[in-house]
Amino acid sequence: MARRTKEDAQKTREQLIEAAEVVFYRKGVSRTSLNDIAAEAGVTRGAIYWHFKNKHDVFEAMMDRQKLPLEMLKALMEDPDESDPLGRFREFLLYLTQEIARDPRRRRVFEIVFLKSELTEENEPLGSRRRENFLEASERMAMVLRNAIERDQLPGNLDVDRAVVHLHVQLTGLIYTWLLIPETFDMEKESERVIDAYFYSLEHCFGKE
Repeated sequence: MARRTKEDAQKTREQLIEAAEVVFYRKGVSRTSLNDIAAEAGVTRGAIYWHFKNKHDVFEAMMDRQKLPLEMLKALMEDPDESDPLGRFREFLLYLTQEIARDPRRRRVFEIVFLKSELTEENEPLGSRRRENFLEASERMAMVLRNAIERDQLPGNLDVDRAVVHLHVQLTGLIYTWLLIPETFDMEKESERVIDAYFYSLEHCFGKE
């Protein structure tokens, strides 16, 4: 009985996250209320408070669910014993960008993050989360690039911090532009070109002065 109750609770939690994705996408995060999410999920507002503290807590759960398929790739490319960290990094970046084009759910979540989660005072928790994610991602990227330097895959004088900033700029610009006007280019093809151009630039453009 206890197991069934736990399964039911988990099912309700997933149902609420699904509903939140739909409403966030339709109305934007700022204009979405817990009542909206409850109505979309077909549950009471009280059911939400059993699982989540507030709207931003639901948003974080939605984002955490997107992380799970990437954990194995992250572990592989950050392994100090990995013989081809740069190759693994390229695989990861291609997977990330091309999955946005291929997977409607992943695309929907990225549209919510990039286009429908205004950084208002009310949504400051989202801004803090973005900054934390940026710093965490930067640390992971820097680790991979340093591993690649150790394996002589990249120049020893590579300015890792600059290289990381430029990768953020290029990927963010690529994803944002495609989500905003997807008809202007093929995301899968263009993401490979952008990523390969970035890796070429690592050899030629980011030496320490």
